[in-house]
Amino acid sequence: MKNLNYKISGFVFALFIINSSFLIPNCLCQWVQESNGMGDRHVSSLAFSGNNIFAGADNFNGVYLSTNDGTSWTQTSLNNRNVNALAVNGNNIFAGTFLNGIYLSTNNGTTWTQTSFGNLSVYSMAVNVNYIFAGSYGSGVYLSINNGTTWTQTSLNDKYVYSLAVNGSDIFAGVFSYGVYKSTNNGTTWTQTSLNNQTVYSLAVNGNNIFAGTGAAGLRLSTNNGTTWTQTFLNNQNVNALSVNGNNIFAGTSSFGVYVSNNNGASWTQRNEGLGNLSVDALCIVNNYIFAGTSGNSVYRRPLSDLIGIKPISSEVPQSFSLSQNYPNPFNPTTKIRFALPNSSFAKIVVYDALGRELEKIVSEQINAGTYEVEFDGSKLSSGVYFYKLVTSEFSETKKMILTK
Repeated sequence: MKNLNYKISGFVFALFIINSSFLIPNCLCQWVQESNGMGDRHVSSLAFSGNNIFAGADNFNGVYLSTNDGTSWTQTSLNNRNVNALAVNGNNIFAGTFLNGIYLSTNNGTTWTQTSFGNLSVYSMAVNVNYIFAGSYGSGVYLSINNGTTWTQTSLNDKYVYSLAVNGSDIFAGVFSYGVYKSTNNGTTWTQTSLNNQTVYSLAVNGNNIFAGTGAAGLRLSTNNGTTWTQTFLNNQNVNALSVNGNNIFAGTSSFGVYVSNNNGASWTQRNEGLGNLSVDALCIVNNYIFAGTSGNSVYRRPLSDLIGIKPISSEVPQSFSLSQNYPNPFNPTTKIRFALPNSSFAKIVVYDALGRELEKIVSEQINAGTYEVEFDGSKLSSGVYFYKLVTSEFSETKKMILTK
């Protein structure tokens, strides 16, 4: 049984929840702890392969597996290691451990084999097609080109590498005290970027945008593939984890929970309903849910639609695709757009100016069948005529809206 206390206008209300999984289908407004089968672990890494979600735990608890969107967890046979990093490449699951190198499972965690990596501590991993990168504690970045059979130390060989990210053929490494290094040739050579004096705990790529989560310096952004970096408005937090979905950026912080940006990092909102100010060390988006690995409170789950502004209006399957007229129209500064999908589709809603120039993607993701509503904020735009377009692989429609200030 869980006891959740809520403080509203000076009054404290106690809510007793016997079975949180029972309430999930109707809960679109908060994070819910999903620790069934796991207990209160420190989850420092999350990854998924198909519908299988893997959680790496500290304190010699190894790797846990969920096959039902996090409702319950089972400890795998890798159950006596501190797992700091996870990576997936096809059917291969890699687990980077503290002082015991890297383990590999080829059967979704049923069995694990220690690779030839050696007994180093691994704090980060990333995959670029057949290139597997591992960031070590004090020995830089290692590379395997044969799915972990053998490993080679790259020329970045003397750093504490806390994070790795891939953008095409470019590899970014976040290191202790030395910022971000970049390789344009899959790790053969490395160059220190202009972000060179911070500890970078997390990295994420969104098109041409590279996000770097630092210690107390908050989140930095590069829009030119790492050449220069700017400070975002998330500027006073330790950013431990990052995840990207369309223009939506999620940041897990130390002692302040999760921050969300719906405009590619331009502004941020703390979204800790049900989570509180826990330390979040891992984030992962799977099957329209976002999962947060916390320090000592296992895994929390929340519907992605609750954080990205897409609200389900009806779960009934519509007969056809449709895009409704925004309302109100004219509007100032916000308006709502409703759309319907008869089947699960990758859908985009893009806003254009009168000259046809793309201004913002307000939806860009895989969405289940149903009817949805999303809000568009035009506060940064001037009065005028704008267009919004719904695009899927089977459907496309454009409508006009008018912003009046």
